Amino acid sequence: MSGAEQTALVFPGQGSQRLGMARDFHDEFAVAREAFVEASAACGTDLAAISFGDEQRLNLTEFTQPCILTAEIAMLRVLAAEHGLEAGWYAGHSLGEYTALVAAGVLPLGDAARLVRRRGALMQGAVPAGEGAMLAVIGRGLDIAELRAALEGLDVDAANHNSSSQIVISGSASGVAEAKQRLAGKGRRLVPLNVSAPFHSRLMQEVEAKFAADLAAVTLDAARAPRVASNYTGGFHAADPAAVRDALVRQISGTVRWVDNRRALGERAARIIEIGPGKPLSGFFKDVGVAVQAITDLGSAREVAT
Repeated sequence: MSGAEQTALVFPGQGSQRLGMARDFHDEFAVAREAFVEASAACGTDLAAISFGDEQRLNLTEFTQPCILTAEIAMLRVLAAEHGLEAGWYAGHSLGEYTALVAAGVLPLGDAARLVRRRGALMQGAVPAGEGAMLAVIGRGLDIAELRAALEGLDVDAANHNSSSQIVISGSASGVAEAKQRLAGKGRRLVPLNVSAPFHSRLMQEVEAKFAADLAAVTLDAARAPRVASNYTGGFHAADPAAVRDALVRQISGTVRWVDNRRALGERAARIIEIGPGKPLSGFFKDVGVAVQAITDLGSAREVAT
């Protein structure tokens, strides 16, 4: 693997988790085991035990988020140590943005694991179970401005602008049900998502001030931040710790502007590699004819390396 300045690494977020993720990396390589030990110590729970054998806790947002982050960094450390993988640009989808910040050296793994466990717990607790919902709107030529106009008057927001053929909406269960009626037709598929809370909606705003206090206690190497795409702004982070913190706080209730992130990466990188337990981001790039190499296990890692 070579051409760091022409290579971008992208990391999926919540929803990509699976039992046993990164276990093959963990069992074969010390650097992967060390990543799990480091992150587990920081957030006070055995993340390997959850990731490899506790499906119930793995699907609780408080634990899902640090487990995915740690699995992705464990995989990346093996790829760097064994195959010399280097990159010049980084991005992640929602939770995956934290993996990108760790990969770029902006955040230490331990701090990031502790932060995302806190983030997950706050997000989970913001809305009682059953009172929020998310819905994927799938169809050709989706226009986010048109969709937002259709949501007017509802406590529902565009949560993820993933591609020209997929936008996810999020909000109250009753609001999403009404939105489903408004958005039906025009060749669209409307797919309810099995989620525990209405992520990236206005119902998450109460979380932001609490999480801002946690972020304020963490030291960032913001000089490295311009290598990392921001879900909130759609461009790259500024080399300013306050601006990075603000973007991460606002990301909680704001739209994940993945279409803009994808465009920004495409202007800088000729090679894009997705690293994580699943490969949802590859599909979003495929939407614009960009091929992405996906690494989800040791087998695919060896294929990409060769």
